[in-house]
Amino acid sequence: MRSQPILPLLLAIRAATATPLYPFRFSPEYAEAQKLADPTYGPIPGESDIYNTYWGLDRPFPGNISGPIFPTECGPPGVDDWTWQNLLSAEWLIFEFYQQGVERFSPEDFVAAGLPETTHRRLLEIRNNEAGHLRIFQNQISPTSVKPGSCKYAFPFTEPIGYLALMTVLEISSMAFLTGLVQQPEIAAGRGAMLAIAEVETRHEVWALMDIWKANPFGGPSDTIFPYANEVLDSTNAFIVPGSCPPENPEFPHPRQRLPGLSAGKDTASLTPGSKISLDFPDPNNQPIFNNHTVYYAVFFHGVLNVSVPIDTSKWPQEEMWVTIPEAFETKGVIVACVADLPGAPTKENIVAGPAVILEQPAKLATALLHGGAEK
Repeated sequence: MRSQPILPLLLAIRAATATPLYPFRFSPEYAEAQKLADPTYGPIPGESDIYNTYWGLDRPFPGNISGPIFPTECGPPGVDDWTWQNLLSAEWLIFEFYQQGVERFSPEDFVAAGLPETTHRRLLEIRNNEAGHLRIFQNQISPTSVKPGSCKYAFPFTEPIGYLALMTVLEISSMAFLTGLVQQPEIAAGRGAMLAIAEVETRHEVWALMDIWKANPFGGPSDTIFPYANEVLDSTNAFIVPGSCPPENPEFPHPRQRLPGLSAGKDTASLTPGSKISLDFPDPNNQPIFNNHTVYYAVFFHGVLNVSVPIDTSKWPQEEMWVTIPEAFETKGVIVACVADLPGAPTKENIVAGPAVILEQPAKLATALLHGGAEK
């Protein structure tokens, strides 16, 4: 059964309750977005080939409709709505990243950079997949909650190799955050849906590793599990133009800890297991605070395990803090590092800085990005 038309329903609710659900905007953009409240409206992922074989540069549905979708029913939010709202907000960013890439660079640009002639077409196909994810996530949010719209995004790439380097970081980071996110839904079908999306993202990652970087795509017997997905999502706020999100959008991510960022210092020579790295907190306006009576640890997550290494914070910030990446780790997949006040970071509240995502495949790309560039 189709949903009721949104405008009459909102007016009826407003009349009955004397308070609006949301300040409905009478504009063509927002009226068009409200059509998306009906899950049968437009091409349906899994049924329409638009999400696989559309080769145009215009934004595919529903990426061409950027406004938030207001609730169409009264009542409490669904038990997993916050999780799906977080994922939808992140998906808008990923969709826009691919959309900007296929618009900015032509097939000839990629070929001239020494990349396979199929690169642009593969990016279009990934862009189409991400549009399908938008629609899937919109439909997972209950009709009693707002479905976030798109913000404006700015990505730090100027040429094809830099673009594909950032793509690799985003795709491999998504594997780490999805292993945490899939633990959040209370409804089993939601966990299944997230696993299905993660499998598609893995295919994107494997393509980049094999075709672009000529690297072995196998990441060992297990991808890295990082249990605190929202902390990875929070790092993507760096790509959002401040003040550009629709005011109706919920906080992203929710709940948001606003932890200090963490990265290896630029004087680090290698990011492979056994390497000694300096710890850097790049945001001067958000620095960690260390208690002199507390022992802190660099916690490294890799595969299904994590290893904690004590760090000396007593001379920071006058002197850099250095730590060795556990030598026992295989040089595969990705390592996620954070600073915590207990070994293993048993809860998200124990993390005081991070996380940082450290690529192990291709390892040379991770080091190149740390030093300000990317090479084929």
